[in-house]
Amino acid sequence: MNKEEKSRIENIIEDSISVKNSIIKNSDLINTINEVSRLLVKMYKSGGKLLLCGNGGSAADAQHLAAEFSGRYYLNRPPLNAEALHVNSSFLTAASNDFGFEKAYARMVDALGEKGDILIAISTSGNSPNIIEAVNAAKSNNMTVVGLTGNNGGKIKDICDVIINVPSDDTPRIQESHILIGHILCEIVEKELFENC
Repeated sequence: MNKEEKSRIENIIEDSISVKNSIIKNSDLINTINEVSRLLVKMYKSGGKLLLCGNGGSAADAQHLAAEFSGRYYLNRPPLNAEALHVNSSFLTAASNDFGFEKAYARMVDALGEKGDILIAISTSGNSPNIIEAVNAAKSNNMTVVGLTGNNGGKIKDICDVIINVPSDDTPRIQESHILIGHILCEIVEKELFENC
């Protein structure tokens, strides 16, 4: 590896660290992450479920976090009800074909979402039409909606109950921080619900 190649890799890592340092220094953002963890604990204690949605890398993050909640994080404990909305490919392709891709997640929210449940809507821009439609469907079903977005939050910032804006406009750095925030939520929720069991 030459000096330029080494520097390129180091700069990417430094950029990722810089975004995470911005999160640490933002007490409002830290408080919001804690607020979301409290909402999740309350929801699970009352028998609710967590739905998650995103596109592309954000869909992968939604599925990753659903697996952490429904499987395990650190503790061997009972599963928590969590599902990423894109994992049923037959439903997703049928609904997209019949109603349009923009409506597919909303239809799944209508099928599964109930009062007291939580939707985590992941969009680095906050402007994905199918995510906006899912948020609207969740609100119609009296769900609490948490938006995980980037810098300015886009269109979903005004329609979510709680918004977590990663202070960056660089999609890969935002996604890296989304998974960090998701892991923080998993860890807090799991410890609150099961550590003393």
